[in-house]
Amino acid sequence: MALSIVDGLSAAVEENAGHGGETPAALVTLGVEPGLSINALRQILDLSHPGTVRLIDRLEAQGLVERRAGVDGRTLALFLTDAGHERRKTILAERRKPLQAAVNSLTADESAQLTQLLEKMLSAMTTSELRAFAICRLCEEEVCPGDRCPVEQKYCQMVNP
Repeated sequence: MALSIVDGLSAAVEENAGHGGETPAALVTLGVEPGLSINALRQILDLSHPGTVRLIDRLEAQGLVERRAGVDGRTLALFLTDAGHERRKTILAERRKPLQAAVNSLTADESAQLTQLLEKMLSAMTTSELRAFAICRLCEEEVCPGDRCPVEQKYCQMVNP
């Protein structure tokens, strides 16, 4: 089941991102966390530093990402351009389709039960800030706001016990 959903998600987002791999996740993550450094993005995406630089070079060449001076003056901060924000919206919209295909087969009660189970599982999988970002790297923050997100709630409990 998980593999089928992941395959559908990957195909949908890769087609709309213009590239496979972590390109869609980079665009979605930078839309939620503007100003990330290359190192922070690298850790979230679990890529090497050179691989992340090549990814950002490609996204910048496509006009989707721009580099700006970082807060400390030594690092660069990454931001989506207007075109990057539009591509992010498309990726998220397409990402919803395979998920909806699976969820639409459930009754309202089954959907509510599945939501409870998934929230419990996601909370258990959240073991650190980095893991939280990794779990949510293709998340649609507008649909799963922080006050309801089980990953965000678990992380906040870890930081502020």
